Amino acid sequence: MGKRRKPSPPSRARLAVLTTAVAGGAVLAAGTAHAEPTPTLASVKEQVDKLNEEAEQSIERYNGFQAKQQSLQADANRIQDKVARGQEAMNELRTRLGAVAGEQYRTNGIDPGIQLMLDSDPAGYLERAAAQNQVVEGQTALLKQARDEQRRLDQDRAEAAAMLTQLDSVGASLGEEKKQVQSRLAQAQALLNKLSAEDRARINAQESAEKAKAAAQQAAAADRASRSAGRPAAGPGADATLPSPSASGRAADIIKFATAQLGKPYEWGSTGPNTWDCSGLTGAAYRAADVKLPRMSQDQWNAGTRIARGDLQPGDLVFFYEDIHHVGIYIGDGKMIHSPRTGKNVEVLPISVMPYMGAVRPA
Repeated sequence: MGKRRKPSPPSRARLAVLTTAVAGGAVLAAGTAHAEPTPTLASVKEQVDKLNEEAEQSIERYNGFQAKQQSLQADANRIQDKVARGQEAMNELRTRLGAVAGEQYRTNGIDPGIQLMLDSDPAGYLERAAAQNQVVEGQTALLKQARDEQRRLDQDRAEAAAMLTQLDSVGASLGEEKKQVQSRLAQAQALLNKLSAEDRARINAQESAEKAKAAAQQAAAADRASRSAGRPAAGPGADATLPSPSASGRAADIIKFATAQLGKPYEWGSTGPNTWDCSGLTGAAYRAADVKLPRMSQDQWNAGTRIARGDLQPGDLVFFYEDIHHVGIYIGDGKMIHSPRTGKNVEVLPISVMPYMGAVRPA
């Protein structure tokens, strides 16, 4: 066998090429790892606003599932109570039927008419025969009552089972919608956490500026309306935050309640008393005036008479976005009280700040 030849060491030229290639690959890998651009403040704000809006849509769906769950649970409880009462009645009927069967067994199943005919007192035959007919008729009626009761009991049990199945389905939908809300809010918070405290302050300042701009535009529109109506316009030094027109009766109760909630935190799915979501606040304010509203903003949209924007009065419900997923309480002068979103508090805001869809005056 020939001796194995040792591989020759790489030349300096080859080493140089390999080193350059490795270094270049490292630089390329490093460049790829840091290729993700730093998000701008504007893009972060846009994404956060979008996630918050999507979260509020999910919140309204969650509220709808929650209201349906509560209604189904009440119906299920009612039917289950009915089933329990029916079972008690059925047990009583079975006891009575058992007594009849026992009596028939004791008499060896002899026909009642024959028993009477063989009786040692023929003079009382007709009287006892009539009485026996009544007994037979009573037994027949008892059997019919038992059959009817059993049929009703079976129907009630089937209805209860179907309702409990529906309740489970709604509960699953409720849980899934809750996950969607939590996911979107977590994504929004994660985006905000990437910003410096200074940038977060800038976002808050931008939101305040947008509100101030909307208020100024509303005040200017009010001045123009005043001039066209022949009333004196507000001067340049006038406060853009005009006092609300006085409300009375039901509207006063609604606005008084809503005003007392100013500064309380928004909390999704909450109906008070310390935190609120948008439709939770409007529903509670109307309850303070002895008016019951549905839980969801979309259902509140159908809870009264539609009102033109120019005919708005304090206490009217005002709605926003195409799918009607946000609602507030109009207080006059183009402003409303509403519970905005996670991280915010109940506030007064011009209705022109959000995409306005319409108003409703509940009956």
